[in-house]
Amino acid sequence: MTLAKWNPTKDLLKVERDFNKLFKSFSNRFGINKRFEEEFADASWAPLADVVENENSYSINVDLPGMTKKDVKITYENGLLSISGERKIEKESKDSNYYKVERSFGKFYRCFNMPEGIDEKKIDAKFENGLLSVEIAKAEESKPKQIEIKVK
Repeated sequence: MTLAKWNPTKDLLKVERDFNKLFKSFSNRFGINKRFEEEFADASWAPLADVVENENSYSINVDLPGMTKKDVKITYENGLLSISGERKIEKESKDSNYYKVERSFGKFYRCFNMPEGIDEKKIDAKFENGLLSVEIAKAEESKPKQIEIKVK
């Protein structure tokens, strides 16, 4: 039987590598990169969103009740669609007592990694009744094409 010398430094380096791998996968999954870390760090909440793909486009629907379009900013850069803004806290009344506040207030931030093959010039957003809808068209070359089978 061979004895192996225990090396605590090797174990610590393995833990560090595992944590780096975990954080990298987290940032890739949720679309956080170095450029947007500051905005993300200032955010106190993140709105709920649905992302849907169909044959011609991607749709992102974000719940932002009680907000207006001037409270929301949308940017697209290098495959990253960012939605940010701020929900102002309502003025408190001196003759009211709050028992529970469940709504989120303050700055928010959401970011979505978009796949290759979208048409950057055809990104459309509309805001209606507290629902932000962003439509991102697929580029023609990325749409699936049906191939006809010829019979001889």
